[in-house]
Amino acid sequence: MLHYAAEHNNIKYILVEKMKNYQSVTRVRRQYNQWVNNQTLEDFALRFTSKKARKWSAFRVGNTALGAISFLALEAIGGAITLSYGFYNSFLAILVVSVLLFLTALPITYYAAKHGLDIDLLSRGAGFGYIGSTLTSLIYASFTFIFFAIEAAIMSAALEMLFGIPLSIGYLISAVVVIPLVTHGITFISRFQLWTQPIWIILHLLPFIYLGISSIESFHSWTHYMGEAGEAGLSFNLLLFGAASSVLFSLIAQIGEQVDFLRFLPEKTPENRVSWWASLLMAGPGWIIVGALKLLAGSFLAYFAISQMLAPRFAMEPSHMYLAAYQQVFNSPEVALAITGIFVILSQIKINVTNAYAGSIAWSNFFSRLTHSHPGRVVWLVFNVVIAYLLMEMGIYKALEQILGMYAIVAVAWVGALVSDLTVNKPFRLSPPIVEFKRAHLYDINPVGVGSMSIATLVALISYTGVLGDLAQALASFIALATAFVSAPIIAYLTKGKYYLARPPHQHIHTEENCIVCGNRFEAEDMTYCPVYEGAICSLCCSLDAR
Repeated sequence: MLHYAAEHNNIKYILVEKMKNYQSVTRVRRQYNQWVNNQTLEDFALRFTSKKARKWSAFRVGNTALGAISFLALEAIGGAITLSYGFYNSFLAILVVSVLLFLTALPITYYAAKHGLDIDLLSRGAGFGYIGSTLTSLIYASFTFIFFAIEAAIMSAALEMLFGIPLSIGYLISAVVVIPLVTHGITFISRFQLWTQPIWIILHLLPFIYLGISSIESFHSWTHYMGEAGEAGLSFNLLLFGAASSVLFSLIAQIGEQVDFLRFLPEKTPENRVSWWASLLMAGPGWIIVGALKLLAGSFLAYFAISQMLAPRFAMEPSHMYLAAYQQVFNSPEVALAITGIFVILSQIKINVTNAYAGSIAWSNFFSRLTHSHPGRVVWLVFNVVIAYLLMEMGIYKALEQILGMYAIVAVAWVGALVSDLTVNKPFRLSPPIVEFKRAHLYDINPVGVGSMSIATLVALISYTGVLGDLAQALASFIALATAFVSAPIIAYLTKGKYYLARPPHQHIHTEENCIVCGNRFEAEDMTYCPVYEGAICSLCCSLDAR
């Protein structure tokens, strides 16, 4: 009897403990506000891009994505490194970094377009995990507001030059004007880029065609410009080359903005495969081909402005660069000023609709995981613009090279780890062949991406401080890329890839289904089976559940 009583009490204790640990779930239908439910406004900010939404032609999506290369920060960067390090080392840096950016962008854009994923969802499934990719969202969001601020500062300088508007007011105008253009996402942005592209191309090429015909000797003199580096700038110098490259590497995160549009490419079929690949290559990794030409254009214009007796601080500013060039094209100073203003303002609006749009998606991903709430992409659009405005007021443009050099290290470490997973881990089966992005199937932290990015960032930052010598300091971004690329397969091998999938994808969802929580209908790729709710749940409801 004593033995039975003891055994009975033990069973009772176990049952009580199980009841304590059991979590009672009350099914309450989730109601989203009208911004979140309206995908014209929301643009699948936190979701797989549904097949139904990929309704535009490959050409139109590619043209929209390529509209992002209008940013005059490229000219500013090209001009800044040329004035500092001379033509020769700047040219080599542009060439080498552009090749690396093309190669890293190719696998990212392919996987994103194929699976309809933005850069955050791709990072989740390619080595970073559900919470780990929060770090990459923050890195990406930082890129969008840093470059938004740089571009808007350039536009503000043009407003001051044209209309005498004080910079502080120009900053506000340049920031706010973009908001109504971005609220309707790719639906309006695609039209805007399509309408403005011909005008922008004509205005962009006009001064170079004219100078190429009338002043060809300027181009020859440009190739011998030594900059502030003096005699060292006339030949290859590894320190100068590395310093110039470190600034250029900050552009590596631009591929995230290209992906935000390329995920809307229609599914690849035998009928559209040629146009699909053409659009992918042109607007994906191909952005850097046009980007490299713009970097060289800025390099030349900075030299040309210097040769026209313009002070160096103005020579690296795109508004003054292009004004100096247009003054050669038009006899009337007023016409040259007006054309410069139209070109600069148009360029900056074209790029900042992309920066603002990409930032709204990045912040949506970041805060949805921290707060388990999502008020809508439009809210984070305004948030991103406000941060950029504050950076403008703080004078971000004055510290262009220093800010971009530091940012490049972190961005390169992230992209290096991501590319390594897509090009090494997946082909060699160190990671699953699928890119699983749904919270229900992911570990919070995957040490492959987070670990390799952290190691690369730490090693590169130590190098950047100069502790390891001048050479390591100059090549810090190259060190970050190599370290991240090598570390990811090693960590994947050591962990046997077990942190990619917390549980295998559910095989019973093959068609559209209604989400058991919000009641809305979604495609199979955006759904999973939830054992807690005992039914199919959409990826957003799963992400926003606080438990």
